[in-house]
Amino acid sequence: MSVFLGTHENRFDAKGRVSIPAGFRTVLKTQHTEGDSLVILRPSHTMPCIEAWPAGAFSRLTQPLDRLDMFSDEHDDLAAALYADAYPLDPDREGRIIIPDFLREHAGITESAVVAFMGVGRTFQIWEPEAARQRREDARQRSRRISIPAARDGQDGGAA
Repeated sequence: MSVFLGTHENRFDAKGRVSIPAGFRTVLKTQHTEGDSLVILRPSHTMPCIEAWPAGAFSRLTQPLDRLDMFSDEHDDLAAALYADAYPLDPDREGRIIIPDFLREHAGITESAVVAFMGVGRTFQIWEPEAARQRREDARQRSRRISIPAARDGQDGGAA
């Protein structure tokens, strides 16, 4: 499967490194393009967590920039929001990374902490564990109220 699934907790080692879960590393490697970093970390715009993007997915995220006048304020703002705090990383042989301090601060992750890696499909997030638990609970509660339109034209696998 080529999506990030599950929630996994790992502890920082004495050197401040934390291992990306093995299943997540597998997904990253299947999506990896030679010459790109394995993962790009950036602060979430909406939540107190760190977003982790495969390079190809991050490239697709930034495509709207191509539709803006490169000399416009809108382009400058979006470019700064997407690129200025983004950090490309390659894990070591054991899958460990060092998370930049400002990203750890954004997510409320302390030096001696355990972190939660939460799969959310095409990307994954890095959270302080209690905040991750609360996020999952809140999402479950809100998702009960989501109404998804029925498939049209027989796309639901049933007879049309």
